[in-house]
Amino acid sequence: MTSPSATLHPTLAYHVANTLGWPRLRPLQSASLDPVASGLDALLVAPTAGGKTEAVVFPLLSAMETHGWTGLSVVYLCPLKALLNNLLPRLQAYAGWLGRRVEIWHGDVSGSRRQAILRDPPDLLLTTPESLESMLISRSVDHRRLLGDLRTVVVDEAHAFAKDDRGWHLLSVLERLTHLAGRPLQRIGLSATVGNPQDVLTWLQGSSAGNRPAQVIAPDTATESAPADVELDYVGSLSNAARVIAWFQGEKRLVFCDSRRMVEELGELLRGLGVTTFLSHASLSADERRRAEEAFAEAQDCVIVSTSTLELGIDVGDLDRVIQMNAPWSVASFLQRLGRTGRRAGKKRNCLVLALTHDDLLVCTGLLQLWSTGFVEPIQPPHSPRHVVAQQLLALTLQEGRIGDAMWPDWWAGLAPFEHHSAQPILDHLVQDGFLDEDGSWLQIGPKAEERFGRRHFMDLVAVFTAPPEFTVLHGGKELGRTDPALLTSSVTGPRLLLLAGRTWRVDWIDWRRRRCFVDPVDGTGGEARWSSTGFFGMSFPLTRAMRDVLLGATPPVRLTPRADDGLAKVRAEHADTVHQTGTVIVRTDGDLLWWTWAGYRANATLKATLGPLADPTHRVNDLNIRLRNDLTRSDWHSAVQGLSNDLRYPEVDERALSGLKFSTALPRPMAVETLSMRLADFSAAETALTEPARLMVR
Repeated sequence: MTSPSATLHPTLAYHVANTLGWPRLRPLQSASLDPVASGLDALLVAPTAGGKTEAVVFPLLSAMETHGWTGLSVVYLCPLKALLNNLLPRLQAYAGWLGRRVEIWHGDVSGSRRQAILRDPPDLLLTTPESLESMLISRSVDHRRLLGDLRTVVVDEAHAFAKDDRGWHLLSVLERLTHLAGRPLQRIGLSATVGNPQDVLTWLQGSSAGNRPAQVIAPDTATESAPADVELDYVGSLSNAARVIAWFQGEKRLVFCDSRRMVEELGELLRGLGVTTFLSHASLSADERRRAEEAFAEAQDCVIVSTSTLELGIDVGDLDRVIQMNAPWSVASFLQRLGRTGRRAGKKRNCLVLALTHDDLLVCTGLLQLWSTGFVEPIQPPHSPRHVVAQQLLALTLQEGRIGDAMWPDWWAGLAPFEHHSAQPILDHLVQDGFLDEDGSWLQIGPKAEERFGRRHFMDLVAVFTAPPEFTVLHGGKELGRTDPALLTSSVTGPRLLLLAGRTWRVDWIDWRRRRCFVDPVDGTGGEARWSSTGFFGMSFPLTRAMRDVLLGATPPVRLTPRADDGLAKVRAEHADTVHQTGTVIVRTDGDLLWWTWAGYRANATLKATLGPLADPTHRVNDLNIRLRNDLTRSDWHSAVQGLSNDLRYPEVDERALSGLKFSTALPRPMAVETLSMRLADFSAAETALTEPARLMVR
């Protein structure tokens, strides 16, 4: 071992050198030793497979020994149970070298195992924020005894948390843990490359930001800056894509799709071509995913088709090739996927991008153009998490049995969403609407909270994200996964066929009350896969502007197949009148007057609301253009838009969309609608589009 290992505990340094056979630590691992061991808050940034886990665990294990920590001193949080399961044996081996213990706690862990953990807590506990919340509100867990020795919290895949409401839930729970422990807790995040790492670290620190020393540690950038072998192909259909993927015989291929339906359909096509194929997505059962991932890790000439579930740090072994179906929605996601390759000596990172349609080809080319500039999206936590504040007030009341109507802010120590002026109206509503009951100066759980969230010991209160109802699909008593109930109620001729786990099944019978569907396998194909889509606010301003740049002639420095070259030429010809070098374009197409903003979904939603009667109210918001009033003239436009950039409006929200905002029922209706509206807006991009010159191709 080289000199940086000297700061490791001697026993640990011995095993790193002799058991693991490492001649040296990686740059990130060396750079993190002193900051992590000395108690600094930190964000460790490195590409996929960059050694982040060891970079945080080795110095923490050394600190345990050096300072004689006892009890449960480290909680290690991950966004996925599968990632926890993947980490467990590795961390148990590392801790075992020092006589320390690591355990895991999530929804699939047996009750007897949990009781053993409570009787004799480990040194390090792997869990999810939702499982941590369930411990805090459970009457069978003495959380003060379990968590009283806590010193450090590690947040793996911190960027994945920070970008949505799970991040606000995580921060809220960490503040409650700090209050319970009675001491500041060291917070360490592990992250893939993000555009604003210092902001992410400040976010992770929560109420202690500015009061505790903190450091971004990101020395290992050589891998991501090294040239990558990226190729773009236009294939025209999913069946053509399957034939291209099958052509790489003898290689281990990981194929990313951005929908579960595409995973299933592509998996069935590949198996029909005789390719050994495994599948992974969130609606497959945990056992089905685990079997697929283990089999894939051990095989060689095979393919695993996955949604973003395998984008995170789950180890599926060495890969020869990553194949991306269409484009992911961010450069950060593309970097994560690209980083799955190039891990063996002498191998470069590589990715083959397959576009299915001309529209997909434009998005793919735009994303690759944006990637080639070195741009990575900044992480921006969602605006105004008022529904999370409501959930946390109820969760704290369950945790403590009752809370003081004036003392509750102490639990969050000034974390922004819980500041008195922001949170008090939410608390008042919870009391007025019966979610909380008043007893003098104390508040306790009320009847409406019992009715709305009380099933299964308030487990509905634990998960912040909303999942649409699905039916469990079983064959011979074995769970295969889950499917959309619409597939079981739609009109069909002949047997009802489902596509799940890459094969077709015939529905035998349905238990409507228990939401179960029993199936039998059939030969051949013809099954249908379908799931409800989640709330997604479309493409971003940087991505759509990169697409415009491509239409104007920019070409990313990647290899384009002749099919992609020909397809891109056709796309440019089709969109020739929708782009201009000096600004935006308003043009009449098939009778519609369209303003081609190339500004992204959220900006266009903001612009449509701001334009008011100038915009066609029947036009659904999209990423690229806004349909204007059909009789608009040049003079109408110029006079109407003067000064509009100083009077931007929040987008209108369909109240039916509130079903995607979990705990919105615990907010006053206008507040819930306003929260969604604020999240949908993009004032900066809207202002840019409004102030650019607009070429009007109208009468």
